[in-house]
This record gives sequence, C-alpha cells and structure tokens, in this order.
Amino acid sequence: MTNIRTLFASGSPRAKASLTLAFVLFSAAFSTIRSNANEQPNFIIIFTDDQGYNDLGCFGSPTIKTPHIDQLASEGRKYTSFYSACSVCSPSRAALLTGSYPKRVGMHKHVLFPKSDYGLNATEYTIADHLKSQGYATACFGKWHLGHHPETLPRANGFDTYFGIPYSNDMNHPDNQGKPKMASDALWLDQASCLTKWKTPLMANEEIVELPVDQRTVTRRYTDKAVEFITTNKAQPFFIYLPHSMPHIPLYVPDDAYDSDPQNAYKCVIEHIDAEVGRITSTVRDLGLAEKTYIIYTSDNGPWLRFKNHGGSADPLRDGKGTTFEGGQRVPCVMWGPGRIPAGTSTNAFTSTIDLLPTIASLSGKPLPTANKIDGYDISSTFQSDQSPRDEFVYYSAHGNLEGIRVGDWKYLEKHPRKNPKQKQVPKTQYFLFNLSNDLGEQTNLYEQTPDVVAKLKARMNEIDEEVTANARPVWRKES
Repeated sequence: MTNIRTLFASGSPRAKASLTLAFVLFSAAFSTIRSNANEQPNFIIIFTDDQGYNDLGCFGSPTIKTPHIDQLASEGRKYTSFYSACSVCSPSRAALLTGSYPKRVGMHKHVLFPKSDYGLNATEYTIADHLKSQGYATACFGKWHLGHHPETLPRANGFDTYFGIPYSNDMNHPDNQGKPKMASDALWLDQASCLTKWKTPLMANEEIVELPVDQRTVTRRYTDKAVEFITTNKAQPFFIYLPHSMPHIPLYVPDDAYDSDPQNAYKCVIEHIDAEVGRITSTVRDLGLAEKTYIIYTSDNGPWLRFKNHGGSADPLRDGKGTTFEGGQRVPCVMWGPGRIPAGTSTNAFTSTIDLLPTIASLSGKPLPTANKIDGYDISSTFQSDQSPRDEFVYYSAHGNLEGIRVGDWKYLEKHPRKNPKQKQVPKTQYFLFNLSNDLGEQTNLYEQTPDVVAKLKARMNEIDEEVTANARPVWRKES
C-alpha cells in the first residue's frame, strides 16, 4: 500500500500510468482467482477390481510397470492408509457411491449374482445424484455390480449414461450356469475363450448389446467411452465413474498387450489398465482441463491371492480379498488435482472410499442433504495435511458380519468361523489385536497382553454397529 500511496501523491503521468497498470494486473489476478474458486471441478474415479496394495510401481511393485499412474502420483498425492469399505465387490461399490458402510444401505451380505433379486435402492443418494443436481454430466463406464434390474442400474442412481457389465466378469447370463474354471493358464493361453467359455453380458444403459462381451477389448472400450465423454462435455462440469472389470479373474487383454506366458497374465492386465489411464489423463491435459479436474485411482478390495499368477500382491500387508486383514481392505490410492493437491507427496492419513462422497460434495461447493445419514468424512484437508478427520473404521466380513474396528493405530478383529455342515467340530473364534504403527503386516497379536485396549475397542465397535443396524435402510427388492 505504501507504494500505491506514493504513486497517488506524486501525481506524475508516469506514476498514474504505473498505477493504472498495477490496478489492471491486480484486478485481472483477482478475477482469475475468483473465477477458479467458483468454477466447478470435474471428477474422475477409476476403480479397479481386486487390485492389491503392491500392484503399482508407485506402491512398490518390483515387476509391474505403471508409468502413467506413477506420473499421477508424482504430480499428485499417494494415500498409503486408504481403505475400501469391504473386502468383496458389491458391498465396496455401494459404500463408495453412498458414503456409507455397506450395512447401512443393506448391501453388506456378500456379492450379487445374475439371479439376485435385489440391488442398491434408488432412494440412496450417490455421488452421481449429488453432482447431477448441480448440472454435472454423469457417466458410469465399467462393472456396476449393484443390481442388474432396471430399477437398480446406473441411470436409476444418478448417472446420465452407462456402458459396462452388470456384474463380475466370471458370471454368466442369465442364471450363472455353464461356467468354466474361473481362472486358469489354459484360459489365458486361449484368449478367444472369453467368447466361447463365458456368457457375460455388456450393457448400454438398460439393454444388453453384446453377449458374450469380448473381454479382451472391454478395458479399452470403457476408456474409449470415457475419452468421448470428456471431449463431448469439456465445456461443462462432468463426473466419470470408471469401475474396471479387471483385474478380476478371468484375465483378458487385447493382442497388443498380450504376453503368452501365463506367469505374466496379471502383470499384462495391470499394465494395460495403466496405458488406458494414460489415455484419459492425456485427454484431460490436451483439452486444457487439468487445472479443474480431480482424478482418483483406487481399488475395490485387495488381491485374490488363491489364483496365484492370476491374482495380485498386497505386500507387505497380510492376506487379501475376502478378509478383514489389511491386505483385504487397505488398497492403493492416488489423488491428482494440479494446483490443488501438492505434487509428489504421500500421506498416511487414515481415509476410506466412504469419504469420497462428502469430499467431492465439499469440493463441488454444494452441501450434502441431511436426509440420509452417512459414515464418510470430508477428507479434502488431507490434500495438505497428514491429519485426517477419520479416527475410526469398522470392519464387516465379506458376508456382512461385524468383525473388527480400527481406532487410531489400534486394530481389533474377532473372526467367527462360518458354519460348515461338513465339519464335525466348529473352529473356535479367533481374536486379534494389532498396533499398525509398528506392525503393518499384522504379525504380532497383542490380544492377550492388553485387555484394557481390547475392551475399549470392542465396546466402541459394538456401539457403532448398533447405530448402523438400527438406522439401516432397505435395498430395492424385486416384487415376486
């Protein structure tokens, strides 16, 4: 201000010209800042299927090369303590879209199949619903798996358009019968088997347009649709939910990404996904949209370890898909937003997919309605800080049973065995307590040593579950 006052006082033509120029530059800068602040950002969520914590170069994979996703990490922020809300497909997808524990929206009891008569209720408020209410163009390209009936498909849940498979790529239309072994080296060696061994449908909106879907090309075709959607809607805000079918088994890739060695099957699939991510980011950059677009890359749960070279790795975490150990639900996550998310950073902030709805709502500038209680937090503060508003997280098993809680760095699990009529003796319940600050691999069970911690965690776990159960909302069910 001193310099401006001096210029005013001097009254010289040069001073007046300098002042005018300074005022013009200041006004332009302020207008730009105000315009950027008011501009609605675009959102792209890329959600892979059964990808492990270790299955990206930027997360430490020694064999899988992912230069495009690694570049997102080098230009954005890596989240190393990010959790899916369940260790299997349908519950985790319901949680991401609704910001709620799967049990709160009735989608917690394992996965849906082609004969399932229920799905995500359209009365639930999704990310797509929220953004569409603000004039966003919304699209889902990929695996839905929240119900294949018209009342439960994406266009009933806030999306303008849908192109993808309605359930997992190891499921057959219409009754899930006649399937081969889900994953094998023989299927990998015979890439045409996706057309001869499977009957997985491809849908456009509510219609089946290809049966069976050519799984060799579907990852690329999802991306084709996304690139087209971005280009068409570049002048308005948009939201793309891109839940890839892969690397869920069986594994398929196009000819130019294929390696005939079955030991490299999983590697080929992830590297193909990475190349397709590169096409999306290139489109965003080329259209000048990078400064107003957020890209979030993560997975629905951990790797399906029992399929060995057809599954991924959760190293250094314990176990994988289908379990509440860290390898089942702690997943890789990269968030990218040039100018808003600091480049080349990493955070161990405690975060989850259920936090994406409130975070996106905050970034879009419109508060969420309060009619439906949710469990997520706005974690946009973690773009700049390692402190998260989340301090606790409840674990439900793949079949929806309450199984544990994390509070801070303490994690408590109680694993009740499922009843098996073939077993003469039912295995005993297993109890675990881990301190994740120094035992990320969950190798040291402190259950016996710290009963006071166990008691507090168990009480809080039950308290949260009781509230969720009492206020759970119904799924949509087909009338008989």
